[in-house]
Amino acid sequence: MVRGIRSAGVLMIATSTLVACGGASGSVGSAAGSATSVAPPASAKPASSVPASPPPAAASTRPDTVRQALAAMSVEEKVGQLFMPVLHGTSADSAAEGNQSAFGASTPAKVIAKYHLGGVILFPGNIKSVPQVVSLTNGLQKASKSVPLLIGTDQENGLVSRMSALVTDLPGASVVGATRDTGLAREAAKATGAELKALGVNLDFAPVADVNIDPRNPVIGKRAFGDNPSRVAQMVAASVKGFHDAGVAATAKHFPGHGDTRTDSHTGLPVIKHTRAQWATMDAPPFKAAIGANVDAVMSAHIVMPKLDSSGEPATLSKPILTGLLRDKLGFDGVVSTDALNMEGVRKKYSDGEVAVRAVLAGADLLLMPPSLPKAYGAVLAAVKSGRISQQRLDQSVTRLLELRQKRGFLKAAPVASAAQAAEVLRSAEHRRLAARIERAAR
Repeated sequence: MVRGIRSAGVLMIATSTLVACGGASGSVGSAAGSATSVAPPASAKPASSVPASPPPAAASTRPDTVRQALAAMSVEEKVGQLFMPVLHGTSADSAAEGNQSAFGASTPAKVIAKYHLGGVILFPGNIKSVPQVVSLTNGLQKASKSVPLLIGTDQENGLVSRMSALVTDLPGASVVGATRDTGLAREAAKATGAELKALGVNLDFAPVADVNIDPRNPVIGKRAFGDNPSRVAQMVAASVKGFHDAGVAATAKHFPGHGDTRTDSHTGLPVIKHTRAQWATMDAPPFKAAIGANVDAVMSAHIVMPKLDSSGEPATLSKPILTGLLRDKLGFDGVVSTDALNMEGVRKKYSDGEVAVRAVLAGADLLLMPPSLPKAYGAVLAAVKSGRISQQRLDQSVTRLLELRQKRGFLKAAPVASAAQAAEVLRSAEHRRLAARIERAAR
């Protein structure tokens, strides 16, 4: 586990050594197989069963602004919308060797333009000061010529706090869960969301919806709200609402549930042997609660659940899990994000390009931190052009990503952050008092 997450560095951190779900960085050597490379153009209760939900709305009911934005994109632009890498640098227009070597473009702005990126995820290496981050996020938005960027980060609070150098030191999920107070959970998420939004971040990869069933779990632990499915579900729903109160998109992770394993998916491939009935009772309630709270995104786990999919594929690459279970059974029609694609749990069998293609075919919309963006982008583009990934399937993902922006109010125009306003919000007296209230309530 990368546990020193709370200290923010100002040096660049390579994409290959970072993971989005928080935790260890695994080996990033080439996976088996060869990659196809195509150069890009210049409040829930436990239940014994999970009832089916109605199918998502038909495409004809999509907002006009979403359909218009989709229609204006080329195939290359649509493929680019699926990707959210880490870029090197603390300024959108400053050259960094890491960008040139990884992406073939010198600055973050040029990488965004080259690959028509839909999003960027920030890590401590991108963070130096409040004015600098505001300038960075504003600059990244200016570089996106089609639609505003999704700018994300992992700000769970506690163990995984990528923006800890700048934001209020709010307690992590286990402490919030110990309060048994959903009002405090909602307030904490709202405060976190408000601080992120002030910095120009519009998507948080939080809350953790895993139930920490095994206390020796090496990757979840205190990142979870607790070990009681019903209580975790209540806290997750409250947190999603809190992020929405602040105008920030929320992500429930890691589906279908990463709480009962002693294997870290950053360095290996966990196998969880829950039966379907056990999953419905132990793992599903927080995700159902998040969906009921209109969560914007659900992040997949790089875990194998043989009783949910006997193929042996990790959930990130499993159509029975991401499409059959999450979409068709639970009725989720928001964005499905992969966990970081540079983690070993998803790189055991396929090349870096093939993993990206298989994730899309399984039902993923947002491809997070591919170890090689050129290979992954090229492979997905080639799969679309060959018909392996249909135009309809591509449009489904891009539509969901556009709808996320629409719901959070930044599809038509990119949000512009203000350093002066951020200085008033970040580490405010109100937020520091909230942190103290949570700590007292948890005792």
